[in-house]
This record gives sequence, C-alpha cells and structure tokens, in this order.
Amino acid sequence: MTIIPVLAIVFALAALFLLWQARRRQKASGLPAGRMIYSDTRAWGPVEAPLYDNELFLTGKPDYLMNGKDGIIPVEVKSSRIGSSPYDSHIFQLAAYCRLVEANFGKRPRYGILNYPNQTFAVDYTPELEASLKSLLEQMRLDGRLAASPRKEVARSHDNPERCRGCGYRDICDQAL
Repeated sequence: MTIIPVLAIVFALAALFLLWQARRRQKASGLPAGRMIYSDTRAWGPVEAPLYDNELFLTGKPDYLMNGKDGIIPVEVKSSRIGSSPYDSHIFQLAAYCRLVEANFGKRPRYGILNYPNQTFAVDYTPELEASLKSLLEQMRLDGRLAASPRKEVARSHDNPERCRGCGYRDICDQAL
C-alpha cells in the first residue's frame, strides 16, 4: 500500500471529525444554521451599523442576524441564566429586532432566537406580537420615555471613557470622549 491512499483516508477522517465538531459547536451556540450576515460583537470583526425603521423611529443592533433556510433570523444572546421562560422585556427586544429586519431587508422573519447560557428560545414573530410591540412603543412615547420623532442630535449621557471606548457608535459619534 502506497502512502497516498493512506494520507487520503487520514485527511478524509480529519475532515469528517472537523465537520462534526463545527456542527456540534454551532448547535451549542444557539445560532440557527445559516450564514451570519450581521454581528454586533467585536469578536467577529468591526461592529455593524445599527438598523433603523423610519415608520416607528426604531433603532437597534441585534447580536446576530443569520440567513438560512428560514430567512433572516435575529439572535439575541443574554449573559444571565433564565428560568422556564424568557422575560417580556427580552421578547419585546427580540420583536423589535424582527421588525428592524423586515424594515431593512424587506423580509419578515417568522421567528427570532433568545439565547441564554442555560437554554435557547425560538420566539414566533406573530402579527399579535408586532401589534403589542407597536402599542408598547406608542405608550412609551406618550409617557415621554421615547422620542415622538427622530432627533437630529442626541447628547451622550455619560462621561465614562471606558463606556465610550466600548460603544458601538464610537466611529460615527461626534461626541466621543
């Protein structure tokens, strides 16, 4: 037996092992299968620009957007463990990201993913959830907790250089410390 067939078998087995490891890690990450098209973590490169919805004056930066067989899926990664169900505030944050995906990519996600260290939830983006999101945003505007229209200038609300250095808007901010 020559060395070439032996090397081919070794490389094929190594490739299968690496493929198995990659799929195992992908599944453990909580990310759906597909290509990552947006990331708000510095670990994957420069921070992406925020997404914006002109109709709702909504801006946000999901942790990840995955493009796969189910379309574009927003993924929000949380650092704290969770009980049996996600918090309402996390569900509404994810609903906002679903809305932003639709506004920016012209495709309505069927669901979004909330990934906690101890479990992952797929949250359906239903018309009812979207209506609840719009109602919540309107109530926040009425209560004065949210601007009624986009502002040209927003003053920074801190004087903390560390926070400024870690901000995803630093590259475009004219008030960076």
